[in-house]
Amino acid sequence: MISEIQPAMEVHGQNRQLKDWSQIDWQQCWKVVNNLRRRIFRARQLGQWKQLRRLQKLLNKSYANLLLAVRQITQVNQGKKTAGIDEEVIFDPAKRVKLVNSWVEEKKPSPTRRIYIPKPNGKKRPLSIPTVRDRVAQAIVKNSLEAEWEAVFEAHSYGFRPGRGCHDSIAQCFLRFRGGGGKYSCNDEWVLDADIKGFFDNLAHETILKAIDTHPSREIIKEWLKAGYIHQGRLSPTDAGTPQGGVISPLLANIGLHGLQNYIDKCNSKLGFIRYADDFLITAKTKEELEQVLPKVKEWMSQRGLEISDEKTKLVHISKGFNYLGYNIRQYNGKLLIKPQKEKVLAFCKRLGEIIKNHKTVTQEVLIGKLNPVLRGFANYYRNGVSKETFSYISNRLWQYLWMWAKRRHPNKNKRWIKNKYFRTLKGKTQGTYKQWLFACNTTDRKGKEKLLKIYDIASTQIIRHTKVAGTNSPDDPKLLGYWEKRYAGITNKSWAKGSKYHKVAKNQDWKCPVCNQSLSNGEPIHTHHIIPVKDGGTDDTENLVHLHESCHIQVHSKTKLKA
Repeated sequence: MISEIQPAMEVHGQNRQLKDWSQIDWQQCWKVVNNLRRRIFRARQLGQWKQLRRLQKLLNKSYANLLLAVRQITQVNQGKKTAGIDEEVIFDPAKRVKLVNSWVEEKKPSPTRRIYIPKPNGKKRPLSIPTVRDRVAQAIVKNSLEAEWEAVFEAHSYGFRPGRGCHDSIAQCFLRFRGGGGKYSCNDEWVLDADIKGFFDNLAHETILKAIDTHPSREIIKEWLKAGYIHQGRLSPTDAGTPQGGVISPLLANIGLHGLQNYIDKCNSKLGFIRYADDFLITAKTKEELEQVLPKVKEWMSQRGLEISDEKTKLVHISKGFNYLGYNIRQYNGKLLIKPQKEKVLAFCKRLGEIIKNHKTVTQEVLIGKLNPVLRGFANYYRNGVSKETFSYISNRLWQYLWMWAKRRHPNKNKRWIKNKYFRTLKGKTQGTYKQWLFACNTTDRKGKEKLLKIYDIASTQIIRHTKVAGTNSPDDPKLLGYWEKRYAGITNKSWAKGSKYHKVAKNQDWKCPVCNQSLSNGEPIHTHHIIPVKDGGTDDTENLVHLHESCHIQVHSKTKLKA
């Protein structure tokens, strides 16, 4: 499935010409980049400064790093379809090859393109979109900078870091508030829910540049920060802040806030601290402790050009509850419950209603295809919390929407006729049980064989407890390869229903993509590939299926076309 690496591809140089994007050996690329990242991490841990800079320069010049950066920006990232001021986007493999072959290191960056996207509160969030070329350059530098900082980042920083995410942050909230008197119980009762005014627009450049003073690409990072943005044909300077929309911006934001946890610990070692990007919490047993530390936090922020919003910053008792990362965290009669936030649930139901409203005339099959990915995405995010009641509520609301959709299509038909046409009764998971009123229809697969297509049953979503990442553990730590392989396998294991065909396929390939040898849970979209194509008689049996990352799947089919 995977070709040998092209002779044109040098690991640490860019003086050869790439001929075909589909012939790149991604396993070798990842091997080179991950190895250098781990060496950078170790050098920073040991304080080997000369070795650290040498390795960072090596990774910045690595051809493998360039190829992975181009892949990330033009194939993987969600913003791949959004252009910068040059109005260029790259979807064609030939254009990727051209970009690689014409690459010039540390070219002067262009200003970003300013756009505004709506926020849930009705306001708009500014995004600054660099050109594709600048995004690739940022992705290259990010690899060498991130690996260094992963060696020193604080334990309870969870946002925009490899191997960490929202659910780790929520799990830490559980540990601080759960009580119970166990070994790891903290019994905190109060939380300081702080809001930083315009964090991404106001973080002082000097704070970031001082922190990365010895990095080989410091000057180009400075140019990215000060490149300015263009909106409605007008160039505006950027004298502060790290632009939202840049590939390297979340990392620079984390660097700008690094040290806050240690500072709070020095102020009062009994306080808890949890941070996801610029969204942070401080927890304590008493309100007085938080009132004492708040002025000190404000002072720490002011030294970095930042200001805490008095209007939006709240001191809350856990019995009243607070919202964090889409969840509501509250203690009910001494028991801590972490539920989906009410506003998020209502907004999601509204979104389902709008999807159905905007597809009045499509077939039932098309409508199910529109709804299922949305339902699964919501369920996957909230299945770690106390969400069973929420999922049942959404299921009931969805049924009402779908019933009205079906009735509108056949105003002259009675209810029994509509039920029989659009809804089914199926056997439940438990013997002797049945699931009634399930929105479903018959369809055909690519072989013309009839099969049942049904709406995703969100009410039956299994609740799965999330295991928080341990301490300061990082995927870049060469001593923890076993830990991360086991952790990623566990995450992937939960991505499909246990015992299902697709779960068996993932297990058979050790939870990794065989093309790039990276975890299936690395954040890239996953496609299921038929080893023997259906048109050539291939079946949907487990032995003929393999899960691939979307980009890797495209590569496999590109090679097949070349052979043909």
